[in-house]
Amino acid sequence: MNLLFLFTDEQRRDTLSCYGNDFVHMPNLNALADQACVFDNAHCTNPVCTPSRGSLMTGLYPHAHGAVGNNVPLNADARCLPELLPPSERGDYRVEYNGKWHLGDELYAQHGYERFVSIEDIYWPHFSERRDASDRSDYHHWLLSKGFTLGNLDSFSREFEAQLPEEFCKPKFQADHACRFIEENKGRPWMLTVSMLEPHMPFFGCRDGQYDPDTVPMFSNFDHVPGETPGSGPVPGHILQSIQRWRDEGYEHLDLNSEAGWRQMTAQYLGLCSLIDTHMGRILEALKQTGQEEDTLVVFTSDHGEMMGSHRMLAKKFLYHESSGIPLIIRLPGQKKGVHLNGPASQIDLVPTLLDLLGHDVPEGLHGRSLASCLRAAAASGRPEADLGGAQSDCVIVQREFSRSILSPDGWRYSMYAPAREWELFNLNDDPMETRNLADDPKHLERALDLHDQLLAWQQRTGDRLELPKPETWKQ
Repeated sequence: MNLLFLFTDEQRRDTLSCYGNDFVHMPNLNALADQACVFDNAHCTNPVCTPSRGSLMTGLYPHAHGAVGNNVPLNADARCLPELLPPSERGDYRVEYNGKWHLGDELYAQHGYERFVSIEDIYWPHFSERRDASDRSDYHHWLLSKGFTLGNLDSFSREFEAQLPEEFCKPKFQADHACRFIEENKGRPWMLTVSMLEPHMPFFGCRDGQYDPDTVPMFSNFDHVPGETPGSGPVPGHILQSIQRWRDEGYEHLDLNSEAGWRQMTAQYLGLCSLIDTHMGRILEALKQTGQEEDTLVVFTSDHGEMMGSHRMLAKKFLYHESSGIPLIIRLPGQKKGVHLNGPASQIDLVPTLLDLLGHDVPEGLHGRSLASCLRAAAASGRPEADLGGAQSDCVIVQREFSRSILSPDGWRYSMYAPAREWELFNLNDDPMETRNLADDPKHLERALDLHDQLLAWQQRTGDRLELPKPETWKQ
C-alpha cells in the first residue's frame, strides 16, 4: 500500500464544504472528503508550525520530540514516520518529502526520507554547523532557471514569490514534482509527503482577485470581541494584547480597525485556499490516471488553524478552536463513500493510525493510539456518520510553551496559562463558539479542578514538566 500525505500550513478546517463552508471553491479536496473519513473535531498538539509538524511526523507531543518552538530542530533521537517502519520493510518503499519542513536543516533529506524537494530559503540562519548557509532550495534554483534574477539579494523573499504568476508559484512547482514522483514509481510501494506553505502568511498571492471582499462571508465569531462583547467573561491578558496589536499595526497595509480591511484579507486568504486546492487536485488526478487509487492511503490535513478575524484576532498561537482545530481527512484504499467521525480527536493519533493502516506494528513509546479499526469500521458501515466512541482519546491536549489546554469527550475546554495564573473554561455543548469564559463563576470551579487533575495525569503519563497552578475563581 502507498501513502500520499498532503498537508497545508495555517488552514482553518471551515474552509471546506465538509466542515460547512460552501462558499470557497475547493472542488478537489471537497471531492476527496466525499469519499473519505472526515474527522469533525480534530485538533493539533500545538497551534504553531514547528511543534505541530514535529507531532505530525513523530507521533509525540512537542515536549517529547523537542521542537517546542519555531526553528527548534527535532531531538536527534526523535523518529519520523519512515523511520518507524520495520527495518526489514523500510527499503521496499520509495520515500520523498516535498515542501516546507521547518524541523531543522530545511533543505536536506533526513529522518528516513530519501529525498527532499525543498521550497523555503528563510531558514538558513538555523542550519546546524555542518551545513552550508549559502545553500538554497530547489524552488530557488528553479526560479533562476526560469529567468528570474536576484539583483543584490542572495535569495527570493516569500513576499516576492507570493506575487509571481501562478505558473511560477510554489504549489505549481510542488505539484509538478509530486505528479512526476507518482508516475515514476508506479509498480512499487511509496510514501510521498507534500507540505504546501499556503495559505500561510503573507496573506496575498496570484489568486487575490478570485473573491470579492464585499461578498465574502466572514468567519465565525467575527463580531464577538473578548473583553468588549457583554457576557464574554474574564479574558487572559495576552488575548487582549493581541486584539489591540492588530488594531494598532494592521497587516500588510490593511486597516484592521475596519471591517473592510478584514474582508480584504479574508478574501485573499480564501484565494490561497483555492490555489492549493487546484494543485493538490492535480496530484490526486495523477494518482487516478496512473491507476494507483485502489492501492493508496490518502491523508489531507493542516499543521494548525488560523484565527482570520474570529474574535477580531489574526494568526495562530491561540487555544481557541479556530487556531487549534484542523481539517483531517483520510481516504482508505478503495473507499468510495464519505463518513463523518464525531468526537474530539488529536493529530497525535495520526502516526500510529497510519502505521496500522499500512499493515505495520505500532512501536511502543508513541503518545497517540491507532484509530485504524475505527476507520475501517466506519468506512465499511455505509452510514454517513460514526462515533469515535472507545477509540477516541480520553482527552485531547493542546499545548504552548507556558500553557496547556484539555478538550474533554463530554464537551468542555479548560486552559491554564501558567505564568499569569489565568485560565479559561468553556462549555462547548452550550457555547461552541467559545464566547463565554466561565472562570469567574464559582459554581464551575469543581469542573475546572477535575479537568486540571486530568491535565496533571496526562503530564505524568507523557513526561511533561510544566508546572501548572491550580485554578481559583477569577475575580474581575
